Amino acid sequence: MGKQKKTRKCATMKRTLSLRDQRLKEKDRLKPKKKEKKDPSALKEREVPQHPSCLFFQYNTQLGPPYHILVDTNFINFSIKAKLDLVQSMMDCLYAKCIPCITDCVMAEIEKLGQKYRVALRIAKDPRFERLPCTHKGTYADDCLVQRVTQHKCYIVATVDRDLKGRIRKIPGVPIMYISNHRYNIERMPDDYGAPRF
Repeated sequence: MGKQKKTRKCATMKRTLSLRDQRLKEKDRLKPKKKEKKDPSALKEREVPQHPSCLFFQYNTQLGPPYHILVDTNFINFSIKAKLDLVQSMMDCLYAKCIPCITDCVMAEIEKLGQKYRVALRIAKDPRFERLPCTHKGTYADDCLVQRVTQHKCYIVATVDRDLKGRIRKIPGVPIMYISNHRYNIERMPDDYGAPRF
């Protein structure tokens, strides 16, 4: 006699009681949701971000020499590739004293890149660069730079990262420094920033 074939049960699940089932006790049962009626005469509340006081329309009054420039990781790497001295090239671009600023996140990113980028690390540790401490978790520099620039609009952001540029363009009054044709260029910088203040 042959062996009887058994059909295998595939993906069988235990049946559970619905929380609205009549067999459950009253206290364990899910109560029916009551819709709250909205009062049409009540004022609608919505949160609107406060307009920064440093901006006069699109003109940022906090920007002026000496310029504080937040430097991104890839900006240092591309500067080395283009054989540009960071501080000197910034001064040639803006015709004023520039203070490059490096956050802890950017420093951590450069350190993570390893031995191949040791020249970038040596440049980042230059005493002319100002170190900015970070208080948030993680070492993702893009979020850090965007958050810092949103809070304090006294910085110019130096980056060649397309995504970061797109995020910073949405923030009014923050210029972007980038590399093109083996020199630094500035984006969204009004003409009268370099004019003397009276």
